[in-house]
Amino acid sequence: MQSQLFKKDFITTEDWTNEELESMLELAADLKRRFIIGEPHDHILRARTLYMLFFEESTRTRNSFEAGMTQLGGHAHWLTPKATQIGHGEAPKDTAMVLSRYGHGIALRDCRTGIGQAYQYELARWASIPVFSMQDDVDHPCQTMADLMTIREKFGPAPSTGSGQALRGRKFVISWTYAPQYVRPLSVPQGLIMLMTRFGMDVTLAHPAGFHMMPQALEAARQHAAENGASFEVIDDMDAACAGADIVYAKSWGPIMVTEDEAEVKKMSDEHKHWCLDERRMALAKKSAIYMHCMPIDRGYEAADAVIDGPQSAIYDEAENRLHIQKALMALTMAPRG
Repeated sequence: MQSQLFKKDFITTEDWTNEELESMLELAADLKRRFIIGEPHDHILRARTLYMLFFEESTRTRNSFEAGMTQLGGHAHWLTPKATQIGHGEAPKDTAMVLSRYGHGIALRDCRTGIGQAYQYELARWASIPVFSMQDDVDHPCQTMADLMTIREKFGPAPSTGSGQALRGRKFVISWTYAPQYVRPLSVPQGLIMLMTRFGMDVTLAHPAGFHMMPQALEAARQHAAENGASFEVIDDMDAACAGADIVYAKSWGPIMVTEDEAEVKKMSDEHKHWCLDERRMALAKKSAIYMHCMPIDRGYEAADAVIDGPQSAIYDEAENRLHIQKALMALTMAPRG
Protein backbone atom coordinates (compact mmCIF):
# COMPACT_ATOMS: atom_id res chain seq x y z
CA MET A 1 0.00 0.00 0.00
CA GLN A 2 1.25 3.47 -0.91
CA SER A 3 2.04 5.60 2.17
CA GLN A 4 2.84 8.86 0.37
CA LEU A 5 -0.70 9.98 -0.43
CA PHE A 6 -1.18 12.51 2.37
CA LYS A 7 -2.70 15.72 0.97
CA LYS A 8 -2.82 14.31 -2.59
CA ASP A 9 -5.67 15.70 -4.72
CA PHE A 10 -8.12 13.30 -6.38
CA ILE A 11 -9.75 15.16 -9.25
CA THR A 12 -9.49 12.36 -11.80
CA THR A 13 -8.25 8.78 -11.68
CA GLU A 14 -5.82 9.84 -14.41
CA ASP A 15 -3.80 11.72 -11.78
CA TRP A 16 -3.14 8.58 -9.70
CA THR A 17 -0.93 5.65 -10.64
CA ASN A 18 -2.33 2.12 -10.73
CA GLU A 19 -0.41 1.38 -7.54
CA GLU A 20 -2.00 4.37 -5.82
CA LEU A 21 -5.46 3.32 -6.99
CA GLU A 22 -4.76 -0.19 -5.70
CA SER A 23 -3.97 1.35 -2.30
CA MET A 24 -7.40 2.95 -2.26
CA LEU A 25 -9.09 -0.32 -3.24
CA GLU A 26 -7.15 -2.28 -0.63
CA LEU A 27 -7.99 0.11 2.19
CA ALA A 28 -11.63 0.36 1.05
CA ALA A 29 -11.95 -3.42 1.36
CA ASP A 30 -10.53 -3.30 4.89
CA LEU A 31 -12.77 -0.42 5.95
CA LYS A 32 -15.79 -2.26 4.51
CA ARG A 33 -14.87 -5.30 6.62
CA ARG A 34 -14.62 -3.13 9.73
CA PHE A 35 -17.95 -1.48 8.97
CA ILE A 36 -19.70 -4.83 8.50
CA ILE A 37 -18.45 -6.35 11.77
CA GLY A 38 -18.85 -3.12 13.73
CA GLU A 39 -15.16 -2.65 14.43
CA PRO A 40 -14.58 0.96 15.56
CA HIS A 41 -12.47 3.13 13.25
CA ASP A 42 -13.61 6.58 14.24
CA HIS A 43 -10.10 7.52 15.38
CA ILE A 44 -8.76 7.78 11.83
CA LEU A 45 -10.10 11.27 11.08
CA ARG A 46 -11.05 12.38 14.59
CA ALA A 47 -11.59 16.16 14.73
CA ARG A 48 -10.91 16.49 10.96
CA THR A 49 -13.16 18.60 8.74
CA LEU A 50 -14.22 18.12 5.11
CA TYR A 51 -15.88 20.92 3.13
CA MET A 52 -18.36 19.59 0.54
CA LEU A 53 -19.24 22.17 -2.13
CA PHE A 54 -22.17 21.20 -4.35
CA PHE A 55 -22.99 23.10 -7.53
CA GLU A 56 -25.62 20.39 -8.24
CA GLU A 57 -27.95 18.37 -6.02
CA SER A 58 -27.01 14.91 -4.83
CA THR A 59 -28.31 11.83 -3.02
CA ARG A 60 -25.58 9.17 -2.97
CA THR A 61 -22.60 11.51 -3.19
CA ARG A 62 -23.52 13.80 -0.33
CA ASN A 63 -24.73 11.06 1.99
CA SER A 64 -21.82 8.68 1.36
CA PHE A 65 -19.22 11.41 1.95
CA GLU A 66 -21.01 12.81 5.00
CA ALA A 67 -21.62 9.39 6.54
CA GLY A 68 -18.06 8.39 5.76
CA MET A 69 -16.61 11.38 7.57
CA THR A 70 -18.81 10.66 10.60
CA GLN A 71 -17.74 7.00 10.68
CA LEU A 72 -14.07 8.03 10.50
CA GLY A 73 -14.57 10.44 13.42
CA GLY A 74 -14.61 13.70 11.48
CA HIS A 75 -17.23 16.17 10.33
CA ALA A 76 -18.44 17.23 6.88
CA HIS A 77 -19.79 20.70 6.06
CA TRP A 78 -22.40 20.90 3.28
CA LEU A 79 -21.90 24.03 1.15
CA THR A 80 -23.44 25.50 -2.02
CA PRO A 81 -22.42 28.54 -4.07
CA LYS A 82 -25.49 30.40 -2.81
CA ALA A 83 -24.64 29.52 0.79
CA THR A 84 -21.12 30.93 0.37
CA GLN A 85 -19.52 33.96 -1.22
CA ILE A 86 -18.76 31.85 -4.30
CA GLY A 87 -22.25 32.74 -5.49
CA HIS A 88 -21.26 36.40 -5.30
CA GLY A 89 -18.12 35.88 -7.36
CA GLU A 90 -15.41 35.11 -4.80
CA ALA A 91 -12.25 33.93 -6.56
CA PRO A 92 -11.21 30.25 -6.23
CA LYS A 93 -7.90 31.39 -4.74
CA ASP A 94 -9.59 33.18 -1.85
CA THR A 95 -12.01 30.33 -1.16
CA ALA A 96 -9.24 27.72 -1.24
CA MET A 97 -6.79 29.60 0.95
CA VAL A 98 -9.39 30.39 3.61
CA LEU A 99 -10.89 26.88 3.80
CA SER A 100 -7.36 25.45 3.93
CA ARG A 101 -6.83 27.31 7.20
CA TYR A 102 -10.06 25.97 8.69
CA GLY A 103 -10.12 22.30 7.75
CA HIS A 104 -8.46 19.30 6.16
CA GLY A 105 -10.12 18.57 2.81
CA ILE A 106 -12.32 20.12 0.11
CA ALA A 107 -14.68 18.10 -2.09
CA LEU A 108 -16.55 19.56 -5.06
CA ARG A 109 -19.37 18.54 -7.38
CA ASP A 110 -19.39 20.81 -10.43
CA CYS A 111 -20.62 19.40 -13.74
CA ARG A 112 -20.72 22.63 -15.73
CA THR A 113 -19.41 21.75 -19.19
CA GLY A 114 -16.00 23.26 -19.81
CA ILE A 115 -15.92 24.70 -16.29
CA GLY A 116 -16.29 22.01 -13.62
CA GLN A 117 -12.95 20.20 -13.70
CA ALA A 118 -11.04 23.36 -14.56
CA TYR A 119 -12.54 25.06 -11.49
CA GLN A 120 -11.48 22.14 -9.31
CA TYR A 121 -7.90 22.31 -10.56
CA GLU A 122 -7.85 26.06 -9.95
CA LEU A 123 -9.07 25.52 -6.39
CA ALA A 124 -6.45 22.80 -5.89
CA ARG A 125 -3.76 25.15 -7.18
CA TRP A 126 -4.26 27.40 -4.16
CA ALA A 127 -5.41 24.93 -1.49
CA SER A 128 -2.91 23.48 0.96
CA ILE A 129 -5.32 20.63 1.76
CA PRO A 130 -6.43 17.87 -0.65
CA VAL A 131 -9.17 18.59 -3.18
CA PHE A 132 -11.51 15.79 -4.31
CA SER A 133 -13.88 15.62 -7.26
CA MET A 134 -17.39 14.54 -6.29
CA GLN A 135 -18.12 14.65 -10.06
CA ASP A 136 -17.35 17.16 -12.77
CA ASP A 137 -17.80 17.55 -16.49
CA VAL A 138 -14.95 15.16 -17.35
CA ASP A 139 -14.77 12.44 -14.68
CA HIS A 140 -16.60 10.98 -11.69
CA PRO A 141 -13.62 9.27 -10.04
CA CYS A 142 -15.23 8.16 -6.78
CA GLN A 143 -18.10 6.54 -8.67
CA THR A 144 -15.84 4.71 -11.11
CA MET A 145 -13.58 3.50 -8.31
CA ALA A 146 -16.64 2.15 -6.46
CA ASP A 147 -17.64 0.45 -9.71
CA LEU A 148 -14.18 -1.10 -10.04
CA MET A 149 -14.33 -2.28 -6.43
CA THR A 150 -17.72 -3.89 -7.13
CA ILE A 151 -16.50 -5.64 -10.28
CA ARG A 152 -13.50 -6.99 -8.41
CA GLU A 153 -15.75 -8.32 -5.65
CA LYS A 154 -17.88 -10.11 -8.25
CA PHE A 155 -15.12 -11.45 -10.49
CA GLY A 156 -11.74 -11.04 -8.85
CA PRO A 157 -9.63 -12.53 -6.05
CA ALA A 158 -8.45 -10.83 -2.89
CA PRO A 159 -7.12 -7.28 -3.39
CA SER A 160 -3.55 -8.26 -2.52
CA THR A 161 -3.26 -10.31 -5.71
CA GLY A 162 -4.01 -7.27 -7.89
CA SER A 163 -7.19 -6.61 -9.86
CA GLY A 164 -5.50 -6.26 -13.23
CA GLN A 165 -4.84 -9.98 -13.69
CA ALA A 166 -8.22 -11.03 -12.33
CA LEU A 167 -10.13 -8.75 -14.68
CA ARG A 168 -8.00 -9.16 -17.78
CA GLY A 169 -10.11 -10.19 -20.75
CA ARG A 170 -13.46 -9.42 -19.11
CA LYS A 171 -15.82 -7.62 -21.49
CA PHE A 172 -16.98 -4.35 -19.95
CA VAL A 173 -19.79 -2.58 -21.79
CA ILE A 174 -20.86 1.00 -21.19
CA SER A 175 -23.91 1.68 -23.30
CA TRP A 176 -26.02 4.77 -23.76
CA THR A 177 -29.70 4.40 -22.95
CA TYR A 178 -32.71 6.60 -23.50
CA ALA A 179 -34.06 8.74 -20.66
CA PRO A 180 -36.69 11.49 -20.83
CA GLN A 181 -35.38 13.51 -17.91
CA TYR A 182 -32.57 16.05 -17.49
CA VAL A 183 -29.36 16.14 -19.53
CA ARG A 184 -26.86 13.92 -17.74
CA PRO A 185 -23.13 14.77 -18.00
CA LEU A 186 -20.49 12.69 -19.78
CA SER A 187 -18.39 12.17 -16.66
CA VAL A 188 -19.48 8.63 -15.75
CA PRO A 189 -19.04 7.00 -19.18
CA GLN A 190 -15.80 8.92 -19.70
CA GLY A 191 -14.48 7.94 -16.29
CA LEU A 192 -15.37 4.30 -16.95
CA ILE A 193 -13.64 4.00 -20.32
CA MET A 194 -10.51 5.66 -18.89
CA LEU A 195 -10.36 3.51 -15.75
CA MET A 196 -11.50 0.05 -16.86
CA THR A 197 -8.98 -0.09 -19.72
CA ARG A 198 -6.22 0.50 -17.14
CA PHE A 199 -7.21 -2.68 -15.33
CA GLY A 200 -7.07 -5.02 -18.31
CA MET A 201 -10.72 -5.14 -19.32
CA ASP A 202 -11.89 -5.17 -22.94
CA VAL A 203 -14.10 -2.09 -23.07
CA THR A 204 -16.95 -1.50 -25.52
CA LEU A 205 -18.59 1.91 -25.67
CA ALA A 206 -21.97 1.94 -27.44
CA HIS A 207 -24.06 4.97 -28.33
CA PRO A 208 -26.08 6.48 -31.17
CA ALA A 209 -24.62 9.19 -33.40
CA GLY A 210 -24.11 12.50 -31.59
CA PHE A 211 -23.67 11.05 -28.10
CA HIS A 212 -19.88 10.74 -28.30
CA MET A 213 -17.29 11.46 -25.62
CA MET A 214 -14.70 14.22 -25.31
CA PRO A 215 -11.60 13.57 -27.46
CA GLN A 216 -9.24 13.47 -24.46
CA ALA A 217 -11.27 10.72 -22.78
CA LEU A 218 -11.33 8.61 -25.93
CA GLU A 219 -7.60 9.06 -26.42
CA ALA A 220 -6.87 8.09 -22.81
CA ALA A 221 -8.99 4.94 -23.17
CA ARG A 222 -7.18 3.93 -26.38
CA GLN A 223 -3.79 4.55 -24.79
CA HIS A 224 -4.59 2.59 -21.62
CA ALA A 225 -5.96 -0.33 -23.63
CA ALA A 226 -2.78 -0.47 -25.71
CA GLU A 227 -0.58 -0.27 -22.62
CA ASN A 228 -2.44 -3.03 -20.79
CA GLY A 229 -3.05 -5.54 -23.56
CA ALA A 230 -6.77 -4.78 -23.57
CA SER A 231 -9.13 -3.57 -26.28
CA PHE A 232 -11.31 -0.50 -26.67
CA GLU A 233 -14.01 -0.13 -29.30
CA VAL A 234 -16.81 2.32 -30.04
CA ILE A 235 -19.93 0.98 -31.79
CA ASP A 236 -23.49 2.13 -32.51
CA ASP A 237 -25.28 -1.17 -31.90
CA MET A 238 -26.55 -1.94 -28.38
CA ASP A 239 -27.29 -5.59 -29.17
CA ALA A 240 -23.77 -6.19 -30.47
CA ALA A 241 -22.34 -4.44 -27.42
CA CYS A 242 -24.25 -6.66 -24.97
CA ALA A 243 -23.36 -9.89 -26.72
CA GLY A 244 -20.98 -11.93 -24.57
CA ALA A 245 -20.53 -9.16 -22.00
CA ASP A 246 -19.37 -9.76 -18.43
CA ILE A 247 -20.49 -6.34 -17.23
CA VAL A 248 -23.31 -4.31 -18.80
CA TYR A 249 -23.30 -0.72 -17.57
CA ALA A 250 -26.29 0.87 -19.26
CA LYS A 251 -27.10 4.51 -18.57
CA SER A 252 -28.11 7.75 -20.21
CA TRP A 253 -26.02 10.81 -21.00
CA GLY A 254 -26.62 13.92 -23.07
CA PRO A 255 -25.29 14.76 -26.56
CA ILE A 256 -23.16 17.36 -24.84
CA MET A 257 -20.46 17.46 -27.52
CA VAL A 258 -23.19 18.52 -29.97
CA THR A 259 -25.67 20.58 -27.93
CA GLU A 260 -27.05 21.21 -24.45
CA ASP A 261 -30.18 22.96 -25.70
CA GLU A 262 -33.04 21.12 -24.00
CA ALA A 263 -35.29 21.03 -27.05
CA GLU A 264 -32.49 19.73 -29.29
CA VAL A 265 -31.42 17.19 -26.68
CA LYS A 266 -34.98 15.88 -26.41
CA LYS A 267 -35.29 15.64 -30.18
CA MET A 268 -32.02 13.71 -30.51
CA SER A 269 -32.84 11.41 -27.60
CA ASP A 270 -36.39 10.67 -28.72
CA GLU A 271 -35.04 9.19 -31.94
CA HIS A 272 -33.51 6.36 -29.90
CA LYS A 273 -36.19 5.34 -27.40
CA HIS A 274 -35.50 1.69 -28.25
CA TRP A 275 -32.07 1.93 -26.56
CA CYS A 276 -33.26 0.29 -23.33
CA LEU A 277 -31.66 -2.59 -21.42
CA ASP A 278 -34.53 -5.05 -21.37
CA GLU A 279 -34.50 -8.76 -20.52
CA ARG A 280 -33.80 -9.74 -24.12
CA ARG A 281 -30.67 -7.60 -24.30
CA MET A 282 -29.46 -8.67 -20.86
CA ALA A 283 -29.81 -12.29 -22.02
CA LEU A 284 -27.31 -11.55 -24.81
CA ALA A 285 -24.63 -11.14 -22.14
CA LYS A 286 -23.04 -14.07 -20.33
CA LYS A 287 -25.18 -15.88 -17.75
CA SER A 288 -22.66 -14.77 -15.13
CA ALA A 289 -22.85 -11.13 -16.26
CA ILE A 290 -23.81 -8.29 -13.93
CA TYR A 291 -25.88 -5.17 -14.60
CA MET A 292 -24.54 -1.86 -13.30
CA HIS A 293 -25.78 1.73 -13.07
CA CYS A 294 -24.55 4.67 -11.00
CA MET A 295 -28.14 5.78 -10.15
CA PRO A 296 -30.54 7.52 -10.24
CA ILE A 297 -32.23 5.29 -12.84
CA ASP A 298 -35.16 6.21 -15.05
CA ARG A 299 -36.99 2.92 -14.57
CA GLY A 300 -38.67 1.60 -17.68
CA TYR A 301 -36.62 3.87 -19.92
CA GLU A 302 -32.95 3.19 -19.23
CA ALA A 303 -33.62 -0.38 -18.12
CA ALA A 304 -36.56 -2.64 -17.45
CA ASP A 305 -37.59 -3.29 -13.86
CA ALA A 306 -36.92 -6.99 -14.43
CA VAL A 307 -33.26 -6.15 -15.08
CA ILE A 308 -32.90 -3.48 -12.40
CA ASP A 309 -34.41 -5.73 -9.72
CA GLY A 310 -33.19 -9.01 -11.17
CA PRO A 311 -30.55 -11.42 -9.87
CA GLN A 312 -27.80 -9.99 -12.10
CA SER A 313 -28.21 -6.44 -10.80
CA ALA A 314 -25.32 -5.01 -8.79
CA ILE A 315 -26.60 -1.44 -8.49
CA TYR A 316 -27.00 -1.41 -4.72
CA ASP A 317 -23.62 -3.06 -4.22
CA GLU A 318 -21.88 -0.31 -6.19
CA ALA A 319 -23.88 2.38 -4.38
CA GLU A 320 -22.77 0.86 -1.06
CA ASN A 321 -19.16 0.80 -2.19
CA ARG A 322 -19.20 4.56 -2.73
CA LEU A 323 -19.08 4.84 1.08
CA HIS A 324 -16.07 2.59 1.46
CA ILE A 325 -14.06 3.98 -1.47
CA GLN A 326 -14.54 7.53 -0.24
CA LYS A 327 -13.62 6.62 3.32
CA ALA A 328 -10.42 5.07 1.98
CA LEU A 329 -9.71 8.18 -0.10
CA MET A 330 -10.18 10.47 2.89
CA ALA A 331 -8.16 8.26 5.22
CA LEU A 332 -5.24 8.07 2.80
CA THR A 333 -5.11 11.80 2.11
CA MET A 334 -6.45 13.47 5.27
CA ALA A 335 -5.36 11.35 8.23
CA PRO A 336 -2.67 12.96 10.41
CA ARG A 337 0.74 11.36 10.11
CA GLY A 338 2.72 9.94 12.97
